[in-house]
Amino acid sequence: MSARLLCLTSAFALTAGLAHAEMNFNRIASFATPLNMAAGEDTSRETSPEIIAATADGMTLVYTDSPLGALGRVDITDPANPKPLGNIALDGEPTSVAIIGATAYAGVNTSESYTAPSGHLAAIDVASGATVASCDLGGQPDSIAASKDGKFIAVAIENERDEDLNDGIIPQLPAGNLVLVNTTEAGLDCSSLKMVDLTGLAEIAGSDPEPEYVSINNLGETVITLQENNHLVVVSAAGEVVNHFSAGAVDLHNIDATDERGALIFTESQEGRLREPDAVTWIDDNHFATANEGDYNGGSRGWTIFNKNGSVVYESGVEFEHAIVQIGHYPDKRSDSKGVEPESVTFDVFNGTPYVFVGAERASVVGVYDVTNPAAPVLKQLLPSGVGPEGYVTIPERKLLVSANEKDLIEDKGARAHVMLYELQDAPATYPHLTSAGADELIGWGAISGMVADKDGIVWAVNDSFYGFQPSIFKIDTKTTPATITDVIRIERTSGPAQKLDLEGITLDGKGGFYVASEGRTERLIPHAIYHVSSEGKIKNLKGEIGIPAELAAVEKRFGFEGITKIGDTLWMAVQREWKDDPKNHVKLVAYNLKSKEWGAVHYPKAEPAKGWVGLSEIVAHGDYVYVVERDNQHDTRAVTKKIYRIPAAEMVPAALGGELPVVSKELVRDLLPDLTSTGGYVLDKVEGLAIFEDGTAFVSTDNDGVDDHSGETMFFSIGKISDQNS
Repeated sequence: MSARLLCLTSAFALTAGLAHAEMNFNRIASFATPLNMAAGEDTSRETSPEIIAATADGMTLVYTDSPLGALGRVDITDPANPKPLGNIALDGEPTSVAIIGATAYAGVNTSESYTAPSGHLAAIDVASGATVASCDLGGQPDSIAASKDGKFIAVAIENERDEDLNDGIIPQLPAGNLVLVNTTEAGLDCSSLKMVDLTGLAEIAGSDPEPEYVSINNLGETVITLQENNHLVVVSAAGEVVNHFSAGAVDLHNIDATDERGALIFTESQEGRLREPDAVTWIDDNHFATANEGDYNGGSRGWTIFNKNGSVVYESGVEFEHAIVQIGHYPDKRSDSKGVEPESVTFDVFNGTPYVFVGAERASVVGVYDVTNPAAPVLKQLLPSGVGPEGYVTIPERKLLVSANEKDLIEDKGARAHVMLYELQDAPATYPHLTSAGADELIGWGAISGMVADKDGIVWAVNDSFYGFQPSIFKIDTKTTPATITDVIRIERTSGPAQKLDLEGITLDGKGGFYVASEGRTERLIPHAIYHVSSEGKIKNLKGEIGIPAELAAVEKRFGFEGITKIGDTLWMAVQREWKDDPKNHVKLVAYNLKSKEWGAVHYPKAEPAKGWVGLSEIVAHGDYVYVVERDNQHDTRAVTKKIYRIPAAEMVPAALGGELPVVSKELVRDLLPDLTSTGGYVLDKVEGLAIFEDGTAFVSTDNDGVDDHSGETMFFSIGKISDQNS
């Protein structure tokens, strides 16, 4: 199947469900894992939910938290309002968890070194947190799984390699293996523990199997991925190797395989890319699916369904990654590595439909596939996740899917780690808000910043400096659901991409072209400037660039123009934060008259930040008012200011630069915090786009930072008529 056809197939599946009311998974809640820390604990410590499971009644979630050395618990009696139940401290690092009834079984790593690995399997009462049994495993555990009948636990003993030794190349002994141990009413029967030798099976470093992930089917057969060995093994309930085979390789075409600093160019290939699967899940007693994350030699950017006889039943190839590209979640900085990096895969049946859920770690996306026909899965949805989805649990009797998202960005002042809950609903899908699916070419996008409304429901938007080698103007059709990027204009000077731009604002020039505002950064030789861009994306030499005057250059700081709008012959730019000559909590709205070439400004009074900083991120003139977006740089529950204000246009009378500036008044139009949590996620920090049509209909968008230390989620939504807002 051609790449073009694959893209169209993805587009049809993803948009068809949005146009009609049918069964769809929608996110209903997010739980920040720092909430499980006890009163008085240092909540600035890293926390990381990785593998997650649910009690038999489906009311309690339990997840591993490696940095805290604990199991976290969440009450989901009301799944739309999850509540903390606290952490259970362990005597080591939890690596995986499975639950039988109300007993959690956790693999606990206690290794002193790579050459002396150790660990145990602990049986823990979920309600009390008490350890009721423990078995020494003789090595370092990774994944664990419980049999369907609850009679035994399978443990992958990885004995992981030292990545700093010999560049991480295996073999590095001691070898890993598979452990099978029976359960009892009291917890565990350690005397039943059986070690299954996996050496001598793989062609790659056969003396050093590196078991990564396990899953058990209804026959009691365990499938094990040997990720670094690019091998798969099926073991019977009695501990005999039933079959084993190489995971094989994939030829990838139409991918971005180069980290060229900010350009989405899907014209490259990788031949013979080893799958090196991480997670694995049985679909039925004969088929299982793998997430082909890759390690140091491979990673095929997709997922595969195998028959346990070793034959490939289905290979996603680039289809999964291309679908992710279309919704703006492609992590360009991972292009030279493993792309979207599918790491986790889970199976269950909801309302009679068998689904495989594929988690892309670097794209923070969950792919939902209907696998009624294992040879021809259908991509139904892509769900937004927290940063770095690692583990999933399904609760089909409650129509719930749950993801554990391991990345905690506390050190980078970003979003905290979260557990997210999704419900299968008889309703349209609420995500994505924006897609390029259906365009004539594969259009990658991200880091949407400034916007402007045109006629016939069209919004134009620019990307920011994350895509430094590909500054672009995107044409967005807001009449579709979701809104659709139908075309892209690449900005150039005489030839090639225009560099040294940080596009943060765009407005129409009234003649088919645009004025764009670039936020400067002197230490990177990016000027604060305005550029006149033709409808073809060309910046005319000299005449097309309007640099700031000496009066502004003398007081400039890094945080410059964020948004641009046109009133008559005057361009108005919002400066994000205070420059050297601004009073505290006042920023400039800068004016440039296109005819007289005169500069001027007024002062805007912004909010005092509760934490971090507050600044402006957009400016739009409409009717008798000028509207601005005022936001802080805070995420999730820490966010306070994400608001739209309006200024009477009559007050926008610029004074000369260098002297005292008039201070305009402002009136709150809309608090966006409810909008930003309306789809069950946490508050995204960067509200950067506002576009208002002639009839007053307004659209708001968020900037996803190019999926760099960000979930990749972009919100693009209408708030209705701007004149009807009354916050």
